[in-house]
Amino acid sequence: MDHRAHDRRGGRGAQRAAAVVRPEERDVPTGAAALAKGLYLLEVIGEAETPPRFKDLQAATGLPKGTLARMLNTLVLFRLVRHEESDSTYRLGHRLFELAHRVWESFDLRGAAAPVLDRLADEIAETVAIATIDADEVLYIDQRSRGGAFGFRIEVGRRAPLHCTAGGKALLAFAAPHEQRALLDRIRLTRHTANTIADEAALTAELALIRARGYAISVSEHVEGVSSAAAPIFDHTGKAIAAIGVFGPSARLPNDRLHVLGRDLMAAARQVSGNVGAAPMNITSQLGPGHGADPAVACVLPWGAHLAEGPVWIAGHERLYWVDILAPSANRFDPVTGENEELRLPQLISALLPRRGEGLVALTQTGLVGLDFATGATTPLVDPEADIPDNRFNDGKCDRQGRLWAGSMRLDASRTSGSLYVIEKDLSWRRVSSGYTAANGLDWSPDGRTLYFVDSVPGRIYAFDCDPETGTVENRRVFAEVPPEEGRPDGLAVDSDGFVWCALWDGWRVRRYAPDGRIDRDVGLPVPRPTSVAFGGADLKTLFITSARVRLPSRVLAEAPFSGGLFALPVAVPGLPTAAFAG
Repeated sequence: MDHRAHDRRGGRGAQRAAAVVRPEERDVPTGAAALAKGLYLLEVIGEAETPPRFKDLQAATGLPKGTLARMLNTLVLFRLVRHEESDSTYRLGHRLFELAHRVWESFDLRGAAAPVLDRLADEIAETVAIATIDADEVLYIDQRSRGGAFGFRIEVGRRAPLHCTAGGKALLAFAAPHEQRALLDRIRLTRHTANTIADEAALTAELALIRARGYAISVSEHVEGVSSAAAPIFDHTGKAIAAIGVFGPSARLPNDRLHVLGRDLMAAARQVSGNVGAAPMNITSQLGPGHGADPAVACVLPWGAHLAEGPVWIAGHERLYWVDILAPSANRFDPVTGENEELRLPQLISALLPRRGEGLVALTQTGLVGLDFATGATTPLVDPEADIPDNRFNDGKCDRQGRLWAGSMRLDASRTSGSLYVIEKDLSWRRVSSGYTAANGLDWSPDGRTLYFVDSVPGRIYAFDCDPETGTVENRRVFAEVPPEEGRPDGLAVDSDGFVWCALWDGWRVRRYAPDGRIDRDVGLPVPRPTSVAFGGADLKTLFITSARVRLPSRVLAEAPFSGGLFALPVAVPGLPTAAFAG
């Protein structure tokens, strides 16, 4: 029975293989007959419906037994064919997959990128190019120039440093940690202009910022007076294999335009690669300003932040502190005067919190630090994830006992590597829950016995039973789940009645939940990406709302020009006072 079944299988394989054009029917150059037969044999194996045996190949090709055996042995030697001893069949070898991957990186990449390059160059009217890493440098493999006589031209085959070009930094930022480390060990951080980042620590911080943002910019770092933006192109495995960038005179590519172009380049890169990219949060909302912003919502600070987050009202200061994670900067806003003070920082910062006594603490890409807002000086305190370089901390808040709770996430939110931590006043810490993709907003019920905690990517707000005295949590359950078409839950805050206010990223709104998880109220906003909320003002009856413009294409920004601004909503029920870190 088995033998007859195999004959039938072999027959079907032989019929398919017979459709392959034989060498004698092709115009094979003189002296290449043997090579043509070997390639023909590869095609027959590849076209077989099921893996063929020796006699199936002999029947399909008509090759003499000795010739067929020598060819198969040679193809096996070069790993183009493999022999499966368990059933005596022949299959295409792994070397072909390796070679196919190389083809995707070069020829197919240029072909796939060509229409995108043409479109971008016409729309932007500057030079657009594709670059890869070759011999520890950026190699430009294709380009389109539309910058005119005063544009910046790039020749195909030109090389440039990795560390001071937008394309090079994009590829470095999205390299696997061990590959990035190897590249940084090999390249020389030569200073080309006054803007070149030639310090490895500063470059590493910049690469983390790029990975979180999704694109790189370069302002006169390689060539004086030339600016650029670039985004990574990923292959089918998720590896960054190239970058697509825009290049032009700095006078025509100011910083604001570079960031808008960076977001457009991310969309173009996904189009080239057919890959969704490394940005699970970057969904396209089905809602829009047509749903209407609540007239009570006011934009009190049209700042245009990349990713404004972590608003916190500090009563003694009568100021709202907030961060722009991707600037990166810490900010202090006075709602009376409308004045905002910005403190630029050298590394990612995701949250600011008051410290008992005086001063602030901040969650950064190197853990928890003390921060002097007046001078910008930071003091390292503790880093629970020092051994996870691809992660960063995100939102954080203190309980009424002075413990600091903080969630972490992968820089590009591509894996469930995030956790929830508790940092005690003596700076000891513990991991209380794990397996999150984008750990986000957190707060407690008025009695402190319920902890609310967001994981944005799956769209869930969790609730834990919490013991205020010991700081232990248990019984995690889903408090509320947001359907993807309504956005993603982000930062949250609890009011004095125990209702949960949550910003809905890509939802154009903030939502108020009753303590039982029922939706109590939706407040429409004029921006798609609110990020977090905090109660402030003397009576804690103003709900401040931060927002983002990161990864929004120019089309959406035209509809929502206040994206990245700070908003205020008067509310009837006050919030709860901000707790400070006891450490």
